[in-house]
Amino acid sequence: MRLAIPDLISNSYFTALAAAELGHFARHGLEVQADLIFPVDRAYEALRDGKVDFVAGAAHGALAAFPAWRGVKLLGALAQGMYWFLVMRKNLGIARGDLAPLSGKRIGAAPWVEMGLRRLLIEAGLDPERNDITISPVPGATGTTTNFGLTAAQALADGKIDGFWANGMATEIAVTSGTGSIVLDVRRGDGPAGCFDYTFGALATTERLIEDTPDVAEAALRALIDAQAELRADVARATIVGEKRFPPRETELIAQIVTRDLPYYDAAISEKSVAGVIGFARDIGILNEDVEYSDIVATQFAPLWTGR
Repeated sequence: MRLAIPDLISNSYFTALAAAELGHFARHGLEVQADLIFPVDRAYEALRDGKVDFVAGAAHGALAAFPAWRGVKLLGALAQGMYWFLVMRKNLGIARGDLAPLSGKRIGAAPWVEMGLRRLLIEAGLDPERNDITISPVPGATGTTTNFGLTAAQALADGKIDGFWANGMATEIAVTSGTGSIVLDVRRGDGPAGCFDYTFGALATTERLIEDTPDVAEAALRALIDAQAELRADVARATIVGEKRFPPRETELIAQIVTRDLPYYDAAISEKSVAGVIGFARDIGILNEDVEYSDIVATQFAPLWTGR
């Protein structure tokens, strides 16, 4: 079986990658290969077209291939909350939380990921068009095997962009190298009210797979939950995953990045979270009909989130 991940050398979808590389899928009877398919819309299109069996990606990203989430279900959260950072060039001197200086700046963001930043800025009183804030793909971030975060960090260092909206790995590289500084960290309280729930990382599969092989869907969710638990118990296990799939620099960084994410490692998908995603999707125009919590979440597996 295949698991699509839209940014592999990253902390964003790390619990799903850990489930594969630490053997949790195998222990639950599944042979799963985690593959990079960038960007997230292409990952979900691959799921729709039967090329992959699972996606570990942004919850709202499913709408790229499954209108109103018809045909797809979220099994569990990889972690809680919107997980991207706004990082700007350090020499711009922009203070954390200060968005006014973004006017006239070029910010790199991946397709569908950029929606979160656009909505956040509007909620904060900044219109990207009116304030001349360019939000566009990062130069060189092309092809389905692009690790976006690494490409964004390099583009920032090369002066091709003024900032990026990307994952914690890109952020760590930019900050520790001295090229970037954090302006927004939504997971930890930055940004306008409600932006934490714009989206979250989720393990998704098709309704067809759930109907035909519910035991497979259950096993995949159990593998994710076990991987979250293993990382919470011993964060050094993250380095083992890195050694299997990351370059040396990123392998050295991943455990400290995951350490900061551990408080958000909870597979439960709350009605509040889903309401936030629905509201966000409506606001940005990728959803134009009513949907319910049970239309999006595979509720039959919810007892597994709390170990029942």
